[in-house]
Amino acid sequence: MNRMATTALPELPTTIDQVIFRLNEIIEAAIEAQSRLGYFAALYNRVTMAVRDGIGAGAFEDNQRMERLDVAFANRYLDAFDRYSRGETPTASWKIAFEAAPHDQLSVLQHLFLGMNAHIHLDLGIASTETAAEASIESIERDFHHINDVLASIVPIVEEELGEITHRFSTLSHISHGLDQKVVNFSMAQAREDAWHFAVRLSQVADPQRRAALIAERDKGTVKLGRLFRHAGTLTRIAGHDQTDVAQHIRVLARGEYGIA
Repeated sequence: MNRMATTALPELPTTIDQVIFRLNEIIEAAIEAQSRLGYFAALYNRVTMAVRDGIGAGAFEDNQRMERLDVAFANRYLDAFDRYSRGETPTASWKIAFEAAPHDQLSVLQHLFLGMNAHIHLDLGIASTETAAEASIESIERDFHHINDVLASIVPIVEEELGEITHRFSTLSHISHGLDQKVVNFSMAQAREDAWHFAVRLSQVADPQRRAALIAERDKGTVKLGRLFRHAGTLTRIAGHDQTDVAQHIRVLARGEYGIA
């Protein structure tokens, strides 16, 4: 299924708990609709819960600011999702990810990569710049990079779940042979490092028109990378087509230590 119908554009969250509530709504609707739009939402909810727990444990240099960053970051995805669901046009990066949802010839991993590509490669740098608007971008650098530790903690769980979804998939390292170098080099840590450099570059531009041009340029580059994920034939052969129970795949990705029961 391509779109999940909605009647009104919801208000965007202002707290991390509200973000999690919205993501759970998307997951539940995707399960009911058998929509692959739920794959990224399920993974992202796990990440958001992990960040929330890190904030609760005082893991970041400035935990209140980290929540603002997390909410600003999530709202870029939620806004794109809501606009697409209403038949409006989101950023080109999200459009290519959302429009892949009906395609069962792609693997679950490809659907996840398309979402991560749009959200990290485009959204993260923008959200970081907005969060640090009243200070220097360098003030959030330590916490920005500390998120990588949180993300790394859930990677083994996600790998295990992908192995459950398709037995031909065992670890992320197995996808590297024969892929385009840009696909091989894509990892959450590297993508976030690249997003940081984009955030620094964006923060140095005060003129709104020049900022908009930089974001548009970044959006185009993100789409090009998204096309590689969408058409990576070797990745599909290794990770397997997504031609089975979509709802069950979403449940697998959403359950566990950080996710629904």
